[in-house]
Amino acid sequence: MADPAQRGHPMFLADRLPLAARTAPFPLLVASGMLESVHADRLRADFPRYGEAGFFPWNAADCGPSINTLVAELTAPAVADAIGQRLGVERLSQYPPLVTLCRSLNSRHGSIHTDSQSKIATALLYLNAEWPHGPAGSLRLLAQPADIASQVVPEILPVYGNFVAFRRTRNSFHGHLPFEGERLALQVAWLADAAAHARKTRRGNTSRTLKKLLGGLDRWWKRRAA
Repeated sequence: MADPAQRGHPMFLADRLPLAARTAPFPLLVASGMLESVHADRLRADFPRYGEAGFFPWNAADCGPSINTLVAELTAPAVADAIGQRLGVERLSQYPPLVTLCRSLNSRHGSIHTDSQSKIATALLYLNAEWPHGPAGSLRLLAQPADIASQVVPEILPVYGNFVAFRRTRNSFHGHLPFEGERLALQVAWLADAAAHARKTRRGNTSRTLKKLLGGLDRWWKRRAA
């Protein structure tokens, strides 16, 4: 059967976005079922197979066609503006989107933060078939900078079709309990300007190169010591 996305049906179901965002302590919206189940296997098969943990800048050559289609839909001006309208950002599409993808995390990820000042808004879409790990690795949107239990909404399990977007503010605290392992996520951050986009893309690519190098050295050392 043909992929519905190839027949002109969108993969990301923007019409299912909540009509209004929560405004306190910062503008945010949470939704589930934002992807039809028919796309699930194809999206996971097309997801880049990074050997390193963390979020890395999207590169079409790393991905299969369904992931590239999904990226195009999430960064489309109409979708950006629909998200921005709910978050109180006029014409979010005027800001350059930076797409990053994560296949796995290590236990150092997830510390509480607000995102950098160059980010206008952030959206996360999850692709994991299931999440048997409970709160570990589940996103928490928080009221306090040093209290991972100060949740303002129930924690968001990183399962297929779950979606969260929030406006970056001085108190847009978020994080998660430590988790190490596979956790498929696609993130879009709309940035203040092209310079910030170039800087973060360069930094992300450098980080991946260093992780590859250090990982290779670590594997070599383990083989040598065996």
